[in-house]
Amino acid sequence: MTKSTRIFGANSVKAKRQRQPGLWEKNKLAHFLRLPLYFLMALLCILGSPVLAKVPNSINPSFKLTINSQTSLAIVTDPTSLLEQGKILYDTGNFAKAVEVLEQAVQAYRQDGESLSLAATLTNLSLAYQQLGAWNQAQQAITESLNLLKAQDKNQNLQIFAQALDIQGRLQLRMGNAEDALTTWQHTEEIYRQVDNQSGVVRSLINQAQAWRTQGFYPRAIKTLTQVSQTLKSQPDSREKTVSLRSLGDALLVVGDLEKSHQALEESLIIARNLQSSADITASLFSLGNHARQQKNKATAIAYYEQTIAASPSPLIKVQAQLNLLSLLIEDQQWAKLQTLLPLIESQLNQLPPSRASIYALVNYSQSMTRVKSGVLQASSNSYYFKSGIHDSAALLASAIQKSRSLGDKRAEAYALKSLGSLYEKTGQWSEAQELTQKGLALAQSSNAPEITYALEWQLGRLLRVQKDINGAIAAYDAAVDTLQSLRRDLVVNKDVVNQDLQFNFRDSVEPIYRESVELLLKSQEGKSDQKILEKARQRIEALQLAELNDFFQEACLQGQKVALDQIVDKDNPTAAILYPIILQNELQVIVKIPKHPLESYTTTISHKAVEELLVDLRKNLVNPTATKTVQKQAHQVYNWLLQPIESKLQKSGVDTLVFVLDGPLRNLPMAALYDGKQYLVEKYAIALSVGLQLLNPKPLVQQQLRALTAGLTQPPPGFSKFAPLLAIKSEFDGITKAGVSTTSLLDGDFKKKNLESQISGASFNIVHLATHGQFSSRLEDTFILDFDGQINVKDFDTLFRSKSKTIVELLVLSACQTATGDSRAALGLAGAAVRAGARSTIASLWQIDDESTAMFVSAFYRELKSGKISKAEAVHRAQLQLLKHPNYKAPSFWSAYVLIGNWL
Repeated sequence: MTKSTRIFGANSVKAKRQRQPGLWEKNKLAHFLRLPLYFLMALLCILGSPVLAKVPNSINPSFKLTINSQTSLAIVTDPTSLLEQGKILYDTGNFAKAVEVLEQAVQAYRQDGESLSLAATLTNLSLAYQQLGAWNQAQQAITESLNLLKAQDKNQNLQIFAQALDIQGRLQLRMGNAEDALTTWQHTEEIYRQVDNQSGVVRSLINQAQAWRTQGFYPRAIKTLTQVSQTLKSQPDSREKTVSLRSLGDALLVVGDLEKSHQALEESLIIARNLQSSADITASLFSLGNHARQQKNKATAIAYYEQTIAASPSPLIKVQAQLNLLSLLIEDQQWAKLQTLLPLIESQLNQLPPSRASIYALVNYSQSMTRVKSGVLQASSNSYYFKSGIHDSAALLASAIQKSRSLGDKRAEAYALKSLGSLYEKTGQWSEAQELTQKGLALAQSSNAPEITYALEWQLGRLLRVQKDINGAIAAYDAAVDTLQSLRRDLVVNKDVVNQDLQFNFRDSVEPIYRESVELLLKSQEGKSDQKILEKARQRIEALQLAELNDFFQEACLQGQKVALDQIVDKDNPTAAILYPIILQNELQVIVKIPKHPLESYTTTISHKAVEELLVDLRKNLVNPTATKTVQKQAHQVYNWLLQPIESKLQKSGVDTLVFVLDGPLRNLPMAALYDGKQYLVEKYAIALSVGLQLLNPKPLVQQQLRALTAGLTQPPPGFSKFAPLLAIKSEFDGITKAGVSTTSLLDGDFKKKNLESQISGASFNIVHLATHGQFSSRLEDTFILDFDGQINVKDFDTLFRSKSKTIVELLVLSACQTATGDSRAALGLAGAAVRAGARSTIASLWQIDDESTAMFVSAFYRELKSGKISKAEAVHRAQLQLLKHPNYKAPSFWSAYVLIGNWL
């Protein structure tokens, strides 16, 4: 044995099994509450084998241990030999036996008074205990080791001290204490820098990035890992290199940068294969499987998961891959493969040592089991008999609760109790479900786990509602919303905190809470309009819509001085009314604000499904110029829902402008096309949309000199051939100039992002008019406009349209854009574009229009606006009417696509 020995597993494949559990353990609004262990890849992204310190010189370096082919070990009493024997056992995965041998070594070193050797051995003993899930013993061992080292001359033992701290950080993260782990690893980094150990510095930075990720601070993790990867780029292949790239790829996946994520993961896999490290190979395969699943490429994801299962030396990673595979198989109803997979998962789960990660895996498996119907599933000529799915799931969850208690892990116990309560909820055992839910809620609150707390509060609200305790249910829903908004404030106040999960699963785990809450509130009125309840209901829907926008961008969207819409219509614009349609499960509610009048509401009893089906069909027909009769019939139905009950009051109040705060699929429709049986809505009112109940410092544009920056493409850039030429752009721009607007133009080759940004920064334009193709989508990466070089993503709008002189663009016009085909929530991208640009008002098209009619609309709009006597909403209104009266363009497909978002004054 040499004078320098490594901590267990430094160069061993099997020892590389050690990973840190729980990517989502402290991440805000964790996705695991509803889906499989989809992103628990954190377990794969930390260096599993820290380098051990030098063993003190007093250890006998000449001892040679003899082993046979069955790894039978000689009976030894020398502590140095025991340490080496423990290392062999650890490397071969025999952790229980390794603990026995290391405990003997500890006793021998105690008797010999070898403090430094004892400290190093205790560190290894802690590592072995961690593999068994013996957390108390692991903590005792590492604490004693650190105390021994602190009593020595630190300057002589810094390496040993740093490596002991490394092991302590691993234990802290395994136990769910990510903040403590981060502090510990920051300390190890300082020590490694002090002793000029660059390899140690790199490992410490990778570990820190893992701690940041576990807490949800993805940008910080990405920044750290990017720096590490750049440092290692020119160096030979190493475990640090493959792990840093894999962790970087995982973090980039979470924030939605799919291209860079895939590149990093592929590089990680190549290096792992060069190193012939089976643990790292399977870790990268698992991450690539998660990447494929994120892109909805199920076949590729399944293939990667199957490769992971076949090759992984880590039982935990194998189980996680099996669970993700199970979820995909259930989605596709591949029952034949399920027959083989389910027993394998159960067997693997039973072999896992207790830890938070294994408990989450157990809960995840129970949730999947409830999705598999009880009874017989046929596959070919064979059948596989399942026990009652509910009974099995309950037993699994009871086991998870017991294991959580044995670990003293309140967070894991709360999660398991929530799942068991949900199971009882499904079977209609309300009192038992409520008791479990309340127990879980108390634990989640006491352990500061808001991502579990909000789900338990929601669950409690559902249970109270079904038991007719309406006031209690409202209180529980209020608490759930407050917890969600508290989490969201954390996300948007600290821009380092990003949670892509919430966006990914928004419709399942967030949106229903708001809608169910509003439904409860409105029903509690008992047939009488209650101003406080109506106000609370519309504020809650606004909170939902803003939350959706924040998820879209993963940061705060609406910032700055805002004025309430009610204040505007009561004081500044008393001829405008505001309508808030709210689509609920079995009814459509409309809350209306008429100037100088209190809020009122009316209801249409109709299912959410029926509403959505009609709206989707109407949206398809609107783009067809020959479908006018069908459009009128369907638009009449929507008119009856939204306006018919209030029409007479609007007329008596002298209202000439309608401002809609639209909900759900209504946002994909132009309200101008609604039909009362004789006239379109645009023939009676000017119309505008708002993304919330407030406007940013609203003021009319008519008081200002109009100065416009116009930019456009007559031909799409290379690679975007699906977009047609826009040959009437010059005519469109000429119409703006002829209207008397001062213009600066960027056309074709001059229309580049850098030129656009330079012009906006260098001059005070109050209008930016872009005649170019663009697309709005519910996916951030699919929402963009085109310039001469290619694509400008909506996420860049905040810097593009905001000048360095802080001059705000008053009006942004996107004249040739469209919502993504087949995307029922595509208008989210339109709202996002309007908000991201920071313009007070945005005019855009919901679908691409004939470019000659577009030029006509644009010319008419600017002529009306230049008159200086009308609002932007009225200018749009009059321009639409001119098209409607034109014999070639009277169909709604030509004039109704234009919508005004934001300040209508």
